[in-house]
Amino acid sequence: MTTRDWDAATYHEISAPQQSWAREQLERLNLRGDEVVLDAGCGSGKVTAMLAELVPDGRVYAVDAAPSMVEHTQQALGGRVTALCQDLTELQLPERVDAIFSNATFHWIPDHPKLFDRLAAALKPGGQLVAQCGGFGNIDGFRVLADEVAASGEFAPYFTDWEGPWNYARADITAERLDRAGFMDIETWLEPRPTELDDPEPFVRTVCLVRHLDVLPEDLHQPFIRAVLARAGTPLTLEYVRLNMVARRSEATA
Repeated sequence: MTTRDWDAATYHEISAPQQSWAREQLERLNLRGDEVVLDAGCGSGKVTAMLAELVPDGRVYAVDAAPSMVEHTQQALGGRVTALCQDLTELQLPERVDAIFSNATFHWIPDHPKLFDRLAAALKPGGQLVAQCGGFGNIDGFRVLADEVAASGEFAPYFTDWEGPWNYARADITAERLDRAGFMDIETWLEPRPTELDDPEPFVRTVCLVRHLDVLPEDLHQPFIRAVLARAGTPLTLEYVRLNMVARRSEATA
């Protein structure tokens, strides 16, 4: 299956919930202002801009696997950041960083042990990791509705062998994986964050159902979205569960 790129411009406009979570996480970073930092999964660059403001005398690397997101970030922020199109499980930076920040990204990555290994390799000894992503139980109800629609009528033939790409991990398993990757002072916890959407159609098209739409022909995109939203009812509240991670790279060098 060929995975289509994200719609960076629309994501930039509708990602208010993700931006709200990011602001809370940024408060967990302990920065002087001259550090080298990585935004791991930079998206459209809105959160990257917040991060860059915290290190006016430092440097920011913005990495995302989606070409449109990287292009949008680079165009929006110009020389304030270095934007790189990379899979985080194959991360290669020009230098080690003092801190890694990530928001709403890791649940799109199937191999968390490999991810954490690469992040640890990118961090200086003692460097910080502050991250949040979808955790165990994230939007379960909505995903069940989407699966029911996918298995029905004209949509069913396109989803015969389809599997969702999400990796909603548990907090305890995540802590174990971080420890094995070389992190210390690890804190992980799940946090329910139910979110009501004022305008659900563009949000679910761009975020929640984006990978469902990969397998459907263009003329079935809107019928599929409407069918899922009809089952979900109004107003639409997504039962988000966020997996939080705070840790430091072991002082021992790799």
